[in-house]
Amino acid sequence: MPSIHVSSLSRLHETVTAVGASHVVTLINVATPVKRPDSIPENRHLFIGVSDITEPMDGHILPGEEHVNRLLSFVRTWDRERPIVIHCWAGISRSTASAFITACALRPHLDEAELALRLRAAAPSATPNPRLVAAADAILGRGGRMSSAIAAIGRGADAYEGTPFELPWD
Repeated sequence: MPSIHVSSLSRLHETVTAVGASHVVTLINVATPVKRPDSIPENRHLFIGVSDITEPMDGHILPGEEHVNRLLSFVRTWDRERPIVIHCWAGISRSTASAFITACALRPHLDEAELALRLRAAAPSATPNPRLVAAADAILGRGGRMSSAIAAIGRGADAYEGTPFELPWD
């Protein structure tokens, strides 16, 4: 089973190299410069300009269905022969939500609560963005189970930056 890895921006390049990733998803504020790793072709790098917020805020982009639809379209083209790395600024909120969403989308039989517990075990600081999760829950027809599962694990441990991790999803 190919792996889903999560990283912060500062550890993106080392994570991509260490795991031999073939695809990268970036979820970060629009104006944040991100250098695509040299080993990742442009067509295998998705950049989603979105802020890590849950309510509208001037000068920021609120996560919504359009962002989740772009994520889902991209991860469904991932051949799963080599790992994918999903990152945001800190590797705590947008990226952990997107890793959870990716696993739910590509393995629809997975139990959302069990997957959320695996996420918490792999990443004590994970605090998935609830707006991204809620949008995916609706799009994927999960009946609120994704949002409930993430709410059940609660806020992660305080951290400035998460440690790169692999989400167990097999």
